[in-house]
Amino acid sequence: MTLDTRPGTLFNEEDSNTTSNPAFEQVLATRLSRRSLLRGGAGVAGATVLGTTALSGCATSGPTAAINTLGFKPVAKSIADVVTVPEGYRVQVLYGLGDPLTASTPAFKNDGTDSDWAHRAGDHHDGIEWFSLDASGQPSRTFGSRGLLAMNHEATTDEKLTSFFIHADGGKASLPRPAAEVDKELMIHGLSVVEVQSDGKQWACKTNSPFNRRVTTMTEALISGPAKGSEHLVTKYSTDGTKARGTLNNCGTGKTPWGTFVSGEENWFGYFHRDAEDDTRRKKDKHVQALNRYGRKAGAASRHGWESAGSDDRFVRWNNGALAASAKEDYRNEMNTFGYIVELDPYDQRQLLRKRTALGRMGHENVTFAKPVAGQPVVAYMGDDARGEYIYKFVSSAKWDPADAAPTNRMAAGDKYLDKGTLYVARFKDDGTGEWLELSMDNPVIANSSYFEFKSEADVAIFTRLAADAVGATKMDRPEWGGVNPRNGEVYITLTNNSNRTVATADAANPRVYTDMKGSKEQKGNVNGHIVRFVEPTPAANSFKWDIYLFGAEANADRATVNLSGLTADNDLSSPDGLVFSPATGICWIQTDDSAYTDQTNCMLLAALPGQVGDGDKKTLKYGDKTVTTHAGKAQTPATLKRFLVGPRGCEITGLCETPDGRALFVNIQHPGENTRMADVNDPSKYESQWPANAGYGAGRRPRSATVVITKNDGGMIGT
Repeated sequence: MTLDTRPGTLFNEEDSNTTSNPAFEQVLATRLSRRSLLRGGAGVAGATVLGTTALSGCATSGPTAAINTLGFKPVAKSIADVVTVPEGYRVQVLYGLGDPLTASTPAFKNDGTDSDWAHRAGDHHDGIEWFSLDASGQPSRTFGSRGLLAMNHEATTDEKLTSFFIHADGGKASLPRPAAEVDKELMIHGLSVVEVQSDGKQWACKTNSPFNRRVTTMTEALISGPAKGSEHLVTKYSTDGTKARGTLNNCGTGKTPWGTFVSGEENWFGYFHRDAEDDTRRKKDKHVQALNRYGRKAGAASRHGWESAGSDDRFVRWNNGALAASAKEDYRNEMNTFGYIVELDPYDQRQLLRKRTALGRMGHENVTFAKPVAGQPVVAYMGDDARGEYIYKFVSSAKWDPADAAPTNRMAAGDKYLDKGTLYVARFKDDGTGEWLELSMDNPVIANSSYFEFKSEADVAIFTRLAADAVGATKMDRPEWGGVNPRNGEVYITLTNNSNRTVATADAANPRVYTDMKGSKEQKGNVNGHIVRFVEPTPAANSFKWDIYLFGAEANADRATVNLSGLTADNDLSSPDGLVFSPATGICWIQTDDSAYTDQTNCMLLAALPGQVGDGDKKTLKYGDKTVTTHAGKAQTPATLKRFLVGPRGCEITGLCETPDGRALFVNIQHPGENTRMADVNDPSKYESQWPANAGYGAGRRPRSATVVITKNDGGMIGT
């Protein structure tokens, strides 16, 4: 998740959940019994006695080479403009912004004059997944020296509308935007697939691979699931509401049990514009409530001003005002076609991108799957990355068939498991238990809601945040990446930070409210973030037991109120964001996207050997007359958590995958030098960062997002 800290450009720190959720007791008072609210599964009372042993029915076999020791010397904090890794490791820049994806695309000059962006790597590399190819170029689950990297290109480094590093003079920072500049920006968002191969010494991208592919904001996509054909998805482009164009602001990723790539559309709302009179034209219908809830108030400026670039359809679509006589003649519903989990088959370019609406519409970070069990539903977990938003779970209607682990048609398997099912949102209770609240028309709270009018399952899928508000879900401190521990099936969700958390709103699952100083700047709320984890009787159950695995903090922060995990100089961190478990080793990789601690260190990657829910104790925090008791995991030591990598200046460390043997680790370095000013675009001496050019990669000196590959000098498994 990209956080632009410049004044006036906070499009990536959404703050649209200003609602006061009805208290859960009020929800119950709407003539509902517990059974009508939570369908099927064990009651939450059973969660109070749950432990890891309750997962015996989950078939969560451990990693292939589970380790109990982190075998490297921790990397020190650093503000140098380099990528630092431990002794005994090598880092190679592999795939950067602008790199060609076809043999006919010219080499990247990196001076703002490059063209043919539909065939180049996009910007802001984010989530990334590995897909093996065998020696003959066929899909594989095990091959480790040849494969496809599928990844997100989330956003751009911008200031005052323009994505200045890709334009020769920085671009025009006023309206109307030039069409030629907007066309570049439309292309650098989205997804890419690139083939990579190792000769045993070096990794390289194959620019002539038939698998190489870009998906941009202009690529045709199919709407699938309950929202397909909804009146709220009708546009001039798709008058029957079954198609959409492109994917946008893609953040975290995941890999399905049937071998496809899934990606979350996150902060898409800021790309749209509607004028100050639009509420009046819409006659203040329910859609206005939804637009406001999703962060698009009338009159608000769009992030890039794409709608101003001309009368062509590719520009007009970014104005989602009700401008014509009907939705079939304008783009009032265009914003509703974004905010989903999208699915792509990296192996098959013939298959169109799918928008899986059954998994809800929100600021999706990533999606992570529980290990599937034959005869049981497929279960996926997701976070909505904005302050005060929620954690979700999807349970498929179809039961898992192990034959679908290698299907003939992978996207058909996606249709089977991701288009029908039940979406739930989490409520965390003070006693360390929780429950999943159903989001469907079968829940009377939603069907009879006076908060928002839901008429169909399509409405729930499109206006998911309002459904979660209505049932009284727990507001969390920016839920981001999720991961499932392969050792025991427990689910981890990063909660990056929350500057809006106050004493009045502190609760057991979001317990810290404190002041931190960054130089002379005062920072308040949950400044450094935390990671919550939970265990369920089975993945499809309606109850769980939770604790807080890790509290981000500076090593010298007070251990009674802030540094509750006992972090030291070897492992202190701020703003946990990316989180990926290694299938090969079981290591939990934690990445940071921080602005609170960057006077002391650039963003980083840490390796962890987490325990299990309940391995710590209770922590009590006093705020005047208010007491908050939370449930904390055991304190950390450098034996269980240590810093593995520190990135260059101004970057975010995000996205991680590895080869099946765990011997090559791919990590994305996003927006190095993001605090460079547009006025300095042609003065490299004023760049915050010159990475990766200063590492010997590519032409020019403008900083670029890029993928690095990390290997061990002795050829061993990473982290061991």
